[in-house]
Amino acid sequence: MVVCVCNAIKEKDLRAAVESGAEKPSAVYAQLGRKPKCGQCLAFAESIIKSELATA
Repeated sequence: MVVCVCNAIKEKDLRAAVESGAEKPSAVYAQLGRKPKCGQCLAFAESIIKSELATA
């Protein structure tokens, strides 16, 4: 599933970034070498991050 259309970030990429230590959307974007553009994905990204951290 695509989480961020502007940057073509897939859910699996986001989860992999969290597994590598990213704990905030800004850290995920930095790790992937991208920056948020429109910002509409941030709430969804945050929910995935929280879910991933809860199961870690």
